[in-house]
Amino acid sequence: MSEQPRDEARAEPSSGSTAPGPRPEPIRFFGTSWVDHTDRYGLRRAGVAVGALAAAVAGCLVLRFAYQGLEIADVGAFVNLLVVIMFAICSAIAFRRTWEGFTKRHDPQSVASMRSLMMIGFVGSLLAYFFRALKEAPGEKLHREEYETARQEYEKRTSRRTKNPSKRKRGK
Repeated sequence: MSEQPRDEARAEPSSGSTAPGPRPEPIRFFGTSWVDHTDRYGLRRAGVAVGALAAAVAGCLVLRFAYQGLEIADVGAFVNLLVVIMFAICSAIAFRRTWEGFTKRHDPQSVASMRSLMMIGFVGSLLAYFFRALKEAPGEKLHREEYETARQEYEKRTSRRTKNPSKRKRGK
C-alpha cells in the first residue's frame, strides 16, 4: 500500500460539470465523499470500523492458533515468549505508524523499509483503522488539510490574474 504524494495544487481544466481547480484525493472505501460527508458517509465509516475490528479479531484468532501450534511443537517457553513479545512490539509499532499516517505522509522509502514490520503487526494497524473510523474517515484530516491548502493556493493564483496586465499603469 504505497501512498504517493500528489500535486493537489494543479488546476484541472474545466470540462462539462467539473469545476476548475484542485480536486480532492479519494480515500479508500470513501472516494471523495469525505469532502462534504455525502453518499452514506456515516454508514461507510461504521462499516470500516466494524470491518477493521472484525479483521483484528480474526487476526488474533489466527495468531492464537499459531501460538497453540508452537505449544504443541514443544519449542520451549523461551521461544513462546519471544513470539508473543515480537507480535506485541510489532503491533504497537504498526499502530503508532498507521495512526501517524492519518495526519502526515510518510516518505516512500520509509514505507518500503517498514513493510515487513507492518505485516507482522497487522493487528495494530487494524486497530488504528478501527479507532480512527470512530472519529472520521481514516486519513480525512490529512487529505482535508492538503485539499484546503491547494484550494487556497489556487484561489490566490487565480485572483492575481483577474485584471488585464496590458492596462496596468507603468511606473516612470
